[in-house]
Amino acid sequence: MAMRGAGMHGRLKRLVGVVAAAALVGAGAVACGSGDDSGGSSDGKVTLEFAQWWAPELPEGSFEKLISEFESQNPNIEVKLLSAPYASTKQQLISGAASRTLPDVVGLDGAWVNDFAKQGAITDLSKLMSEANYDAGQLASQVQVEGKTYMIPVVNFVYPLFVNKELLGKAGIQQVPSTRAEFLDAAKKISALGGNVKGWALPLDTAVPNGIQNDVMSWLWASGGSMLTQDGQPALTTPQVKSTVEYVKSLHDAGVIAPGFLTMKEQDKVEKFTTGQVGMMIDSLAHINLIKENNPNLDFTVAAIPAEEGYTGPRGIPYASWGIGIAESSKHKAEAFKLVQFLLSEQANAQLSTLANGFPGNKSAEPDFSKSDPLFKTAFDIYQQGKVANEFVSLPKSEELMRSFDEQLQLVLTGKQSVDEALDKAQQSWSSVL
Repeated sequence: MAMRGAGMHGRLKRLVGVVAAAALVGAGAVACGSGDDSGGSSDGKVTLEFAQWWAPELPEGSFEKLISEFESQNPNIEVKLLSAPYASTKQQLISGAASRTLPDVVGLDGAWVNDFAKQGAITDLSKLMSEANYDAGQLASQVQVEGKTYMIPVVNFVYPLFVNKELLGKAGIQQVPSTRAEFLDAAKKISALGGNVKGWALPLDTAVPNGIQNDVMSWLWASGGSMLTQDGQPALTTPQVKSTVEYVKSLHDAGVIAPGFLTMKEQDKVEKFTTGQVGMMIDSLAHINLIKENNPNLDFTVAAIPAEEGYTGPRGIPYASWGIGIAESSKHKAEAFKLVQFLLSEQANAQLSTLANGFPGNKSAEPDFSKSDPLFKTAFDIYQQGKVANEFVSLPKSEELMRSFDEQLQLVLTGKQSVDEALDKAQQSWSSVL
């Protein structure tokens, strides 16, 4: 799906139905528990619990300020923010979904939606939109299960290549790598600088296996490849997928991957890049704020993910969202949907997407480039010239699929099986799910 031409609104209209699994970083802890009647008070004021990993990704206090605007417009509603890292949020929400004790409003990853909906943990937003006479036509995209909307993307992100320009310069490299060969060469030269510096970070922790999506399959999509057949069946034994895994193996064999990758989580990857221990990583634009806050002097840029030599088509760009949903167990669904409406209103959504360095979930909202980080404009140019790519979004049990592929890839990188053996086993595993 090419992102060319017709202006931002036209591009966003073409994103209907497209959303991806985000994997973001934050801080704090989550507590779940809207399954009781504790959200009401004697004066009629309702308290909504809102669990998400977004607040720590934004400039300090900015999300709280936005929520305060909602509370001032809705004096009978108080919002209790439960902010945590992505991994912690995921674990708590999975537990809450199983026990039907989710907070009233939840930040969602597209990878969780199918399972949460089938568990009856999150509610049908189509029904709430209808009851509120809400115009769903203003939404850039929706995530549905069996024709019903369970998640609405609030802010959308691309996942470009982050590059430490200082390390690149020290390694004698004049330009950001654009091909796989150039990337391997740059990663080798950065790693040769010595100390604890490596060229690339690859998070393969199986507890949160989104590294398969963001850091492995992104190489496939960047060169126009697919891991699925046209009818949605697994296609993991194709030359394109094999080439991708062989390339990742070549990076490992060259010794350019940061140590500890078998148990590395996404936040570890970001930390290593932020502290200058890694020269390059594939990551969400949402982390620009976090990186600059933790290391204001880091000289870095973003670029398109390198493609195979000879590939001339549009670069696939991993794409992810901060999605929002409402617990089926919430006693205050109407009030919860008012919060959803607010965050997706034109003004609030434009403000939030600007703060987050992302693209708005409301088609009429437009981020303020003058107020956003300059790298956001750079990423927007990459977005314009490429195409949205994330094949995990519409798959059932997508995290299970990532995990099974992760396990086979780990065996390849530790020398316990060949690439062909790994792909054959992953194909069998995926076929049993799909």
